[in-house]
Amino acid sequence: MGNQKPAWLKALYVQNFFVPCSIHEAAKKNEKNICCLDCCTSICPHCVLSHRCHRLLQIRRYVYHEVVRLEDLERLIDCSNIQAYTINAAKVVFIKKRPQNRQFKGSGNYCTSCDRSLQEPFIHCSLGCKVDFVLKHYEGLSPFLRVCKTLQLSPDFFIPQDIGDDEMTNETQDSTIVDSTTDDHNQHSSSDGSENTSFVCTDYVKKKRSTGLYVCGRLANKIITEEDMATSMISRRKGIPHRSPLC
Repeated sequence: MGNQKPAWLKALYVQNFFVPCSIHEAAKKNEKNICCLDCCTSICPHCVLSHRCHRLLQIRRYVYHEVVRLEDLERLIDCSNIQAYTINAAKVVFIKKRPQNRQFKGSGNYCTSCDRSLQEPFIHCSLGCKVDFVLKHYEGLSPFLRVCKTLQLSPDFFIPQDIGDDEMTNETQDSTIVDSTTDDHNQHSSSDGSENTSFVCTDYVKKKRSTGLYVCGRLANKIITEEDMATSMISRRKGIPHRSPLC
């Protein structure tokens, strides 16, 4: 690969996030906060079902900058020496550089690109800073990239409910549906060095008494039925109230 960046990494830099989706302009919650690493484009929650067999990376915001979960990014690239921050009990890293003009440097660590003050032992304040540092001092990114065949959204990711049946069954081109029972077999049987891989499809479970869909990261096949809901409601009913004995 040399000094070239992979296509998904370029997409993280050039794609616009947290802007309205042009495909779902009239829909609510249509901000683009997901990056499809296979299509190299930004998508909104309404687009997820059309990309459900692709690797999806959720984009978050922290102090007006775009960040991703460290746990997700480490599956794609070596994130050592990048300072992480904690948001809602999850560690995140900044995607792009955050230039900062400093006239004086005291003791301590500073970012290799932005001159930002960092904690020990970190030397990069963002993914972009590390990538530029590696391309400048090493032969290429290849030793730092990791093989990631599947990347799913977190189980609690919210998908709006107002999605038509056509979109539920829609597939983007080059998508491959993999049965959950044969997932492990397909992953182990893939040939070494092959670029053609089958990605695990994420199942979506529609929960009763809710306003949308949630991603089931563990590929759960159980659907909540009316009978299960009735049983659950009966079990939650209060018993007959009893008066306290009179003294």
